[in-house]
Amino acid sequence: MNTMLTLVVYMAILTWLTLLAASLIRAKGWTPAGTKIALGNRDNLPEATPLAGRAQRTATNTLESFVLFAVIALVAQASGSTSPRIVTGAEMFFWARIAYIPVYYAGIAYLRTAVWVVSIVGLAFMVGAIL
Repeated sequence: MNTMLTLVVYMAILTWLTLLAASLIRAKGWTPAGTKIALGNRDNLPEATPLAGRAQRTATNTLESFVLFAVIALVAQASGSTSPRIVTGAEMFFWARIAYIPVYYAGIAYLRTAVWVVSIVGLAFMVGAIL
């Protein structure tokens, strides 16, 4: 498997982990009561704390970004595009997303936006190399 497809798989794992973390943080899944909530239908979730809200928004943003990344990466792969800019953009995107998660969890607003912009620039590199 090449670097591009490896990054798609890593992003899928990262996306799943952010969704899982958001769910566990909201339910406080590390406590006995939270485990019961997490294993149930989640009909009576506790009110979201600020961290739980940020975790959910991080997960949603990661999922939305992953969809765009996967489509662009798979189109590059299917078209046989070999520009090094595609892999560079994919790596920029991936590492920016890795940085984005703890920055958003910590609530560092302007840095969060800057890191997000780096991930978007990575996607733009990929698209520019394909077109």
